[in-house]
Amino acid sequence: MKKLLLLAVSIYCCIGLYAQKTKKAIFVIVDGIAADVIESQPTPSLDKIAKAGGYTQAYVGGEKDGYSQTPTISAVGYNSLLTGTWVNKHNVWDNNIAKPNYNYWTIFRFFKEQYPQKKTAIFSSWLDNRTKLVGEDLPETGKLQLDHHFDGLELDTVNYPHDKKRDFMHRIDEAVTDHAADYIKNQAPDLSWVYLEYTDDMGHMYGDSPEYFRAIALMDQQIGRLWNAIRYREENHQEEWVIYITTDHGRDHSTGKHHGGQSDRERSTWIITNARNLNNHFKNEKPGVVDIAPSIARFMDITIPRNQLMEIDGVSLVGPVSAIHPDAQLSEGKIKVTWKALKSKGDAKIWISTTNNFKEGGNDQYQLKKTVPLKNQEALIDIAPQSSKFYKIVIETPDNFLNRWVIIK
Repeated sequence: MKKLLLLAVSIYCCIGLYAQKTKKAIFVIVDGIAADVIESQPTPSLDKIAKAGGYTQAYVGGEKDGYSQTPTISAVGYNSLLTGTWVNKHNVWDNNIAKPNYNYWTIFRFFKEQYPQKKTAIFSSWLDNRTKLVGEDLPETGKLQLDHHFDGLELDTVNYPHDKKRDFMHRIDEAVTDHAADYIKNQAPDLSWVYLEYTDDMGHMYGDSPEYFRAIALMDQQIGRLWNAIRYREENHQEEWVIYITTDHGRDHSTGKHHGGQSDRERSTWIITNARNLNNHFKNEKPGVVDIAPSIARFMDITIPRNQLMEIDGVSLVGPVSAIHPDAQLSEGKIKVTWKALKSKGDAKIWISTTNNFKEGGNDQYQLKKTVPLKNQEALIDIAPQSSKFYKIVIETPDNFLNRWVIIK
């Protein structure tokens, strides 16, 4: 009887292991499409993906008029997604990408540090995405190596001669999409980034116009090819894929040709995903581009060390989240820390440091100042005995961390 029981348990375990699916993740940045535009144009491929998961309006730009206010510029937005932090941390202020702070790791580095045997890929019309933002093979990123890339075609003026109408960029996006779809279908990298540029080019040239809307329709067809490759993998292999599609900035109100400022439309973006178990942060709030990396990390079972979790500005869009919307205000020797609780049970621990050594690659010494019920949604911290010009505040909840800075000018 015992032998039969052991045999049954063994068979059950083998079936369970066989049935377990390998997780794969891909994120796509399609450049320069405000939420009002994506909502007004026919996008059947995006709609299919949203039907499998969800669509939400989102934002870029950090906290408007706050310490984390972030330019609504392309590379800045890409790096906010990659690192889950705003510009006050990742330090990419424009498309020159002069001096990224690689102490704030990208999702690729977190992934490869934990799973060095798993495969990563970038498919992009812009070489700097890999060489500067991800920082492949740089000492500052620990000589991070990606397993596959298809990029730099904007430098190939023989096969893609530059024309004034920038049709060459559409042809580059087509090549990037076709290569990505083929590589996904046949090689299935574990973590991938696809970047498509043509929509932003048409926005800059024509603003809100038929040319711009046509570019969006072409982009949707490209997304459809990526989605078909993902569906092929899921239908023919033991794999579960998640895809996040977003944009890096919106457009100005007057013409739609520009971006970079802090108007509502320039900050207005969106996220589409097939992810399951989307939480109230995704469904009922307006998440930020910084929330995508933590969402991928949770899906891919990436364990982020505590000291780095305390620095990430984003919050997962899937699974349990205890609190969002942190704030901290200093008045009369006390810091009032607030948050929005998404759960009623559990405690919130308030940690404070007066240093920012993490920025330079060091460690900060946090002090636990108070523990209060999560549902209280606030805590008052007396800081008079340790007056400082800078306070880094972390709210530790049962499911996630939140952080804020207080800077005394």
